[in-house]
Amino acid sequence: MGRNRLAVNIFFFVNGFLYANWVSRIPRVQEIYALDNSMLGIMLLCISIGALVAMPLAGYLIARYGSHRITAICAVLFISSIPLIPLANNLITLGTIFFFMGSFTGMKDVAMNAQAVLVEKEYKRPIMSSFHAIFSAGMMIGAGTGALYTRFQIDLFPHLFSGVLLCVIPVIWGIRNLIPDEVVEADTGEGGLRLPSKALLGIGLIAFCCMLGEGAMADWTTNYLEKIVKASPSLAPLGLAAFSMAMMMGRFVGDRLRANWGDGKLLINSSLIALFGIGLSIGVMSPYAAIAGFFLVGLGLATIVPIAFSVAGNMPGVKPGVGISMVTTIGYSGFLFGPPIIGFVADWQDLRIAMGLIAFLFIIMTLLSFNLRKRTERKLSPST
Repeated sequence: MGRNRLAVNIFFFVNGFLYANWVSRIPRVQEIYALDNSMLGIMLLCISIGALVAMPLAGYLIARYGSHRITAICAVLFISSIPLIPLANNLITLGTIFFFMGSFTGMKDVAMNAQAVLVEKEYKRPIMSSFHAIFSAGMMIGAGTGALYTRFQIDLFPHLFSGVLLCVIPVIWGIRNLIPDEVVEADTGEGGLRLPSKALLGIGLIAFCCMLGEGAMADWTTNYLEKIVKASPSLAPLGLAAFSMAMMMGRFVGDRLRANWGDGKLLINSSLIALFGIGLSIGVMSPYAAIAGFFLVGLGLATIVPIAFSVAGNMPGVKPGVGISMVTTIGYSGFLFGPPIIGFVADWQDLRIAMGLIAFLFIIMTLLSFNLRKRTERKLSPST
């Protein structure tokens, strides 16, 4: 059981580490391909489309072939696509790379969260937040690595290729220690595509607001710090590092907070902290205030998605992979479509106003959380 948990942790860590490595170098990607904010938004939209095409299929494939197989295959394809980002010879090729990278990312996220639900069931207590804490640790270290490579002016391909090499051996070990899960026959219909139930839709909308904020922090904090509040190029990636560190810290204590406070109260407090943080970042024109604000956003968002995935993976009458695929399709549509929308608004107005959209969504997330708590006095966790 310990080996299974470590294996799943490896996939969460590698996902965050490699993702942060490349998004921390987005200004360099813009330089290589001469992208303005709108064109960068279109490139990021290719990732979104790829993921949203793949995610609804993930539940079926996981039910049919097992989350362990889908996790393994998609992880290998994802890490193989990362070093290709600086090698495209035109924007069509770059968009194609991003599309397939998004497809592999989307299916892998559903599958590895289904694996996390299986491990959580073995432990018979909430541990989902700890897996997402490991993802955030990978993001924090990856962002720090990106800042270091930027500081020493190492170009993008050797940066990304060396990052992938570091992940190969852990991923191979992780593949060998995933939990083989139940599969269904093709004609049973259990793994078919479904619309989310009302219960899953509600938690999915909260996940949507949260994950749009996460996507914005991941893809735009470096640009915001460098171009709006005039941070130095070596300081700018630290906004993402601070956000990721706060996400990691919040998620390491998230399972205990869920047990002590209940999901309704935790969602409300978390939403308010995130709202205050984004207000600080866009309200005070200082690099250090913005970094502090991004830290608070990370702290606020830390436990929201783990709650959503744990609930979806333990919904009665729904296989974990199918339930998670429903909520992730709703939630990740925010994570993936949010950054390109911010790019369009940034070119139409400016990046500061675009980031203000995140504050508006955090207000909605807070209201939804109040409504959720009002409708139920019980926790949404598996123990209830």
